[in-house]
Amino acid sequence: MALTTSLAGRVRNTSLPKSHSLLPLLEAIVNGLQAIDVRFGSNVGQGRLRVTIERSGQDELDFGPSGPGRLALKPIVGFAVEDNGVGFTPDNMGSFEMLDSDYKAEMGCRGVGRLLWLKAFDRISIRSAYNDEDGDLRTRQFRFSVDREVEHIEQPTGFSDTGTAVHLDGFKSEFQRHAPKTVEAIAREVFEHCIWYFLRPGGAPEVVVVDDEVVSLNRLMEDFVFSGLPTTTVAVKGKKFDMVNLCLKSATRNPTPRLHWCAASRVVTEENLTGKIPGLYGRLKDEDSAEFTYVCYLSSDYLDAHVRADRTAFDIDERVVGATLDDDISLEDIRSAVLQEVERLLSEPLAAARDEGKARVNDFVSKRAPRYRPVLSRLESLGITVDPSVKDQDLELLLHRNLQRLESEAIAEGQAVFAEAGSTPLEEYQERLNRYLDVVKDINQSDLAAYVSRRRVILDILFKIIRANEQGRYSREDAIHSLIMPMRKDSGEIGTDASNLWIIDERLAFHDYLASDKTLKSMPITGSDSTREPDILSTRLIDTPVLTAEGEALPLPSIVVVEIKRPMRNDASEDRDPILQSLDYVKRVRNGGVLTASGRRIPASQDSPAFCYILADLTDTLVSRCEYANLRRTHDGLGYFGFNEPAKAYIEVISFDRLINSATERNRAFFDKLGLPSS
Repeated sequence: MALTTSLAGRVRNTSLPKSHSLLPLLEAIVNGLQAIDVRFGSNVGQGRLRVTIERSGQDELDFGPSGPGRLALKPIVGFAVEDNGVGFTPDNMGSFEMLDSDYKAEMGCRGVGRLLWLKAFDRISIRSAYNDEDGDLRTRQFRFSVDREVEHIEQPTGFSDTGTAVHLDGFKSEFQRHAPKTVEAIAREVFEHCIWYFLRPGGAPEVVVVDDEVVSLNRLMEDFVFSGLPTTTVAVKGKKFDMVNLCLKSATRNPTPRLHWCAASRVVTEENLTGKIPGLYGRLKDEDSAEFTYVCYLSSDYLDAHVRADRTAFDIDERVVGATLDDDISLEDIRSAVLQEVERLLSEPLAAARDEGKARVNDFVSKRAPRYRPVLSRLESLGITVDPSVKDQDLELLLHRNLQRLESEAIAEGQAVFAEAGSTPLEEYQERLNRYLDVVKDINQSDLAAYVSRRRVILDILFKIIRANEQGRYSREDAIHSLIMPMRKDSGEIGTDASNLWIIDERLAFHDYLASDKTLKSMPITGSDSTREPDILSTRLIDTPVLTAEGEALPLPSIVVVEIKRPMRNDASEDRDPILQSLDYVKRVRNGGVLTASGRRIPASQDSPAFCYILADLTDTLVSRCEYANLRRTHDGLGYFGFNEPAKAYIEVISFDRLINSATERNRAFFDKLGLPSS
C-alpha cells in the first residue's frame, strides 16, 4: 500500500528558529540563482535577480534609543523574488510537487525549502515562464498553501522570456519581529548567505534588493571585500575542507572575525572566532597598517552530506569522546584544523596584534593596576593575549581571573611539593620547591601592590569629594565619614580592610574596639546611657607591643575620638564646638567604661590617654574655636594641635588638605616603588 504525506503535518514538524527568520526568503533567492546557472551556464553574468521588499501601509512607532514617537520603517509584509532563469519546467514542477524530492540533490538541495515558505508566510504565489522541448515559451501560475497545497490557476501573461516570480506574502508576526528591518541589513544578510555565488569562478548574476532604494549585491561585494587571501584546503581524517579566506574592509559593521560553515553553496551557521587564536581580536592590520576583518567560508562534500534538512545546523557531534573509527569526524576536529590554517595564513598580522595587546596590558598595569606587575610575566606564560581595544574594566577582570587561576595552581603545586618531601631525591625536590616559592613570592608581592594601589585610589577619591561640585556645593560629611569608616558599624561587624583610618593615623589600625556613628549607649565599652553619637570612637590597650595587642592586657586603654565636619562648614560656635564635643565623648567613655570588647573588666580609667582628631576645613569660626582652646598652629598653617591638661587629651584639628598631604607623604615611598603618582 502506498504511503501518503500530510503537507500540514510536514510544515508543523519543520523547524525554523526565530533567529533565521529570513531563511525562507534566502531559499527562494538560492532557487533563483540555481535557475540562472542552469540557463546561462558559464555566461552567468547575463542573469538577473531582483528582490523587492513589500511593506504595509501602516506606520510603526519606534521606541528605540532616539526616544518614543519617532517615525520608523513600515512593517514588512512580504517579498517578491524575480529571476530570468530557466523557469518552472515540467521537471522542476514535478519536483516541486513531490516532498523531499531529490531532483537537485547533486546541488545540495533537500527539497524542503518550500516548507519553510509556509512556516513563515501565509500565502505563496508563483508565476513562471519556460521553454518547452520545441523551444516555445510556455507559462504557468499556481498558489501554494497548507490548506490547498499546490493550486494551479490561469496562465499568466506578460512574459517575453523565461523566468520566475515568487511572491511570499503575509509575513507572520513572530518571524517578522525578529527579521532585519532595513534594506541595507537585508541585502547584507542575503549577500553573506549567498556569498559563494559571488566568490566562485565566473562570478554571480546581477542581484539587487529593492525598497525605497536599490542595493546592488555586486557593488556590495566591491565595498565589502578588502582583499582575498589564497583559497586553502585542510584535511581532517581523510576528508577535504575548502577554505575561502577574505579580508573585509574596516568599514564593515561587523568587526568580529568569523567562520561561516557552508553547505550546498550557502551559509548554514556562523561562528565567532574572537580569541580562539592568540591575537585574533576584531580588526587586524596588514603590512601597510590598513585595518581588515578576517572571515572564512568553509565548504566540503562532508558538510553537504551532513547538513540538517532545515539547513540551520549540521548532524555532526561537537566532539567525539574516546576511541573512534577513523571516519568519525567532530566539529571540534574540523575547527581545530581550520584554526591552525588561519594562524598560518595570518601569522604576521597576528604577531603584530599580540605585540599591540602586550603593550596595552603593560600600559594598563603601569598606570592603573600595578598589583599585576610582579606576576605579569607569569600571566603571559599562561598564554594570555588581549584585544588592544579592550576597555579598562574588561582588562581588569581578565587579569584578575587569571591571577586567581595562578593562585589556584600555586596552591595545588604547594600541596604536591610538600607531599613529596622525603620521597624525592633532594636535588630534584629542591629545584621544584624553589620554583614553587618563586611563584608564591610574586603572588605575595602582587597582594602588597594591590594594597598600596587601593590606598592611592582612596586618597584620590577623598581629594575629589572635599571639593565643590559644578554647582558650587560640597559633599556632606557622611561621604567623607563612610570613606574613612563605614557608618553605624563597629569592629565586630566589619573586616580589617573595611576602614581607612590609616588616612588619619596608622596606629588606629590596632585597636581593641572601634565604633562608627553609633550611640554611646550601644557600645559595650562604655556602660553609658547616652544617645549621643561620636563620628568614630576607638579604644586600644596600651603598655603592650602594638602588633600583638589583642584586647586582653590591662589596665589602661587609650581612647581615640574622630569628629568629621562638612567641607567648608563655617558654623563652629560655643554650642557647636567640635573640640568640646570630642572632649565630652572622652569624658563619657571614661565615666562609663566597664568592659573591653573581648569582655574583660576595665579598672578605673580617669587617667587613660585620649586623642581627639577633628577633620574639618579651617573656616573662620573653627579657627576662633582652636585659638580659644589654646591650640598651636602647625608649621604649614593647615591645622592646629595641643594638649588639654584638664581633660588629659591630645587634640589635633586637621584640615582636609593637610589630611591628604600627610597621608600621601607617609605612603610616598610605596607609591614611588609602584610607579604611582604621589599627587
